[in-house]
Amino acid sequence: MQVFYNGTVFTGDRFINDRAVIVNNGIVEAIIPVADIPQDMNRYDLQGSFLVPAFIDLQLYGGNGLLFSQALNEEAILATDAYCVNGGCTGFLLTMATNSIAVFLQGIDVVKSFLQKNQQTGLLGLHLEGPYINPVKRGAHLLEHIKQPTVDEVKLLLDKAEGIVKMMTLAPEQCSDEVLQLLIDHNVIVSAGHSNATYKQATDGFNKGITAATHLFNAMSPLQGRELGMVGAIYDHSGVYSSIVCDGFHTSFEAVRISKKMMQERLFLITDAVTETTEGAYQHLLKDDRYVLPDGTLSGSALTMMRAVNNCVQHAGIEFDEALRMASLYPARVANLLQYGKIEEGFVADFAVLSKSKQVTAAFRSGRLLTK
Repeated sequence: MQVFYNGTVFTGDRFINDRAVIVNNGIVEAIIPVADIPQDMNRYDLQGSFLVPAFIDLQLYGGNGLLFSQALNEEAILATDAYCVNGGCTGFLLTMATNSIAVFLQGIDVVKSFLQKNQQTGLLGLHLEGPYINPVKRGAHLLEHIKQPTVDEVKLLLDKAEGIVKMMTLAPEQCSDEVLQLLIDHNVIVSAGHSNATYKQATDGFNKGITAATHLFNAMSPLQGRELGMVGAIYDHSGVYSSIVCDGFHTSFEAVRISKKMMQERLFLITDAVTETTEGAYQHLLKDDRYVLPDGTLSGSALTMMRAVNNCVQHAGIEFDEALRMASLYPARVANLLQYGKIEEGFVADFAVLSKSKQVTAAFRSGRLLTK
């Protein structure tokens, strides 16, 4: 058994002091007064730091020099995991942007093989962003692979995946009710994105089971006075979450602040992070703390989850506790990870340790210290 003490614990609801967190077999067993700590426990002295629920990133494409859709190997998964841990994130959905179905199938095979051999990984599964998006809002996605879905093709992907495709971004105006229902029946989180949907089309999709939206404002129909578009539908529908990229490039910090006021706990953070590569179908070049295609099109962020949290606090006027929830509890809810996102009895002991200056100094997955 382990005990974490001598710090400020953020439970997911509030900050508490003079309390110790007991972990048994990777699960939070109790939160007790420091004076009641048993003598025979493995102690971790927080030395005045914050102990917070570890972050969860539902959208990034690679890390530490390896883009998964290009490398298509286990080394890229490990590199991405290490990148996540460095930013306080212990669970992530590896994301593949629009590509050929053959590449998607190959990626599925690599992830399935990896998960069979690695039980202590942060990899939660795959997020397929495309190819069923609107070419008008393709952003950095490959035009030649964008298509409308068929039931047979989606079934091929899902049958091959055997449950490891956890999330799919699609344009609701491009998809039939049959395709949408097939995804929902396979427990895939359907997220609306890269879409030129009208307010009505988007709202219809939400009413039929789309529960999330991908990187609010980016590659979606805007909110206007007569046509509210995808953004207006997201604001207006109480049952829909949306991710947002809080780097000041994908969206202004003012847009983050306003959206937070509109959406409250329905807004959550992603990094949308890529890594620099000059080969393959997707080439990302680092420019001023963001990534762009060779033609200058914005293609991804250089964020970590910790940096996204700090940006919320420092530039968007969001309180620290709420920014932490945007990076942990709310994405856990989106992904139906019901034992994650809090430090509470019965929850998985995935923690980040933050210095007083709010930088990550350590991370734990199921109570196990990870190399940062």
